[in-house]
Amino acid sequence: MVKIIAYYLPQYHPIPENNGWWGNGFTEWTNVAKAKPLFRHHLQPKIPKDLGFYDLRIPEVREAQAELAREAGVYGFCYWHYWFGNGKQLLEYPINEVVKTGKPDFPFCLGWANDSWLSKSWNTQYKSQGKILIEQQYPGDDDIINHFKTIIPIISDKRYIRIDNRPLFVIYRPLLIPDFPNFKSLWNKLIKESGIADSFFFVAYSIDEKENSRLLNDGFDAINMLRLGAYRFDPKCIRENVFKLFRYKTFHYPLRLKYSKMIKHLIKKEVDSAENIFPSILPNWDHTPRSGKRGVIFEGSTPKLFMKHAEMVIDAVKSKPSSKQIIFLKSWNEWGEGNYMEPDLQNGKEYIWALKKAIDKSINQE
Repeated sequence: MVKIIAYYLPQYHPIPENNGWWGNGFTEWTNVAKAKPLFRHHLQPKIPKDLGFYDLRIPEVREAQAELAREAGVYGFCYWHYWFGNGKQLLEYPINEVVKTGKPDFPFCLGWANDSWLSKSWNTQYKSQGKILIEQQYPGDDDIINHFKTIIPIISDKRYIRIDNRPLFVIYRPLLIPDFPNFKSLWNKLIKESGIADSFFFVAYSIDEKENSRLLNDGFDAINMLRLGAYRFDPKCIRENVFKLFRYKTFHYPLRLKYSKMIKHLIKKEVDSAENIFPSILPNWDHTPRSGKRGVIFEGSTPKLFMKHAEMVIDAVKSKPSSKQIIFLKSWNEWGEGNYMEPDLQNGKEYIWALKKAIDKSINQE
């Protein structure tokens, strides 16, 4: 049976670091709420409906999110996990509370967002990289061991998602790890000694198929493929949008791409039907709240088109062995990137219902 795992952003509660960089009370909602339309019929800002501008420190919010995810047919959440090296973490509060309280009773796993934070990431005014706010570092084996010890309570939890009885661990920037085979070997040794499992199931996040062979040769068990960068890597997609790309790069005008066309580039059945490729589904994309005129927008997404997209991706995986029928949903709540499933004022629960219909249709066809 197909399992859909949704990426989950925890940046909906204030932390001292963000307060210092951006002002007191900064969360993901800050940029979402102040977003402005950049052209005619540009639907900004996006306003949440059922859950409002929530705070993840509130247990009832986390419960309500899980309930909505169940309604959508989502199997579990993949919480973005921020470990910068030398013991430094950020945004760990929500997942720690989920483990501490035992609620919500909903499957989860971790995705290590091993990337430096840059000032451009949450500031629409930066035209370049901006300055480094906090740098991702890889100090060596002692830090790798400390990292493992820190997540023991999380991966030991009975709700933690496993594939073939191995805890699932996603890595966002896999090629940035200086020596992944060593990292993998050390973590697998530690988890076996701990008695939690014999080994991890490591998944690499990738937007470029040309990386896949190297990632698999490095020892990743599977790849989560998200062809979000098709407009940069796919020759056909580049040809379709050559004028838009010129205007985007030359005049810093938002890159506007048709969702109906982009979803065709997001799936390649001949690739995604492989056991070690876990494809992605994407409800929408518009990261102008974070990036302003540097933003990329998929225009024309509707619940009906999203359902069609989900059906195509589900069809690509349903012939795999049951444990490998995995699809990642990008994302559950990335409001600043415009890719979210949570209800908004424009569509309510329509995307949630669309995904559930796509899943149910697949089940009925079995």
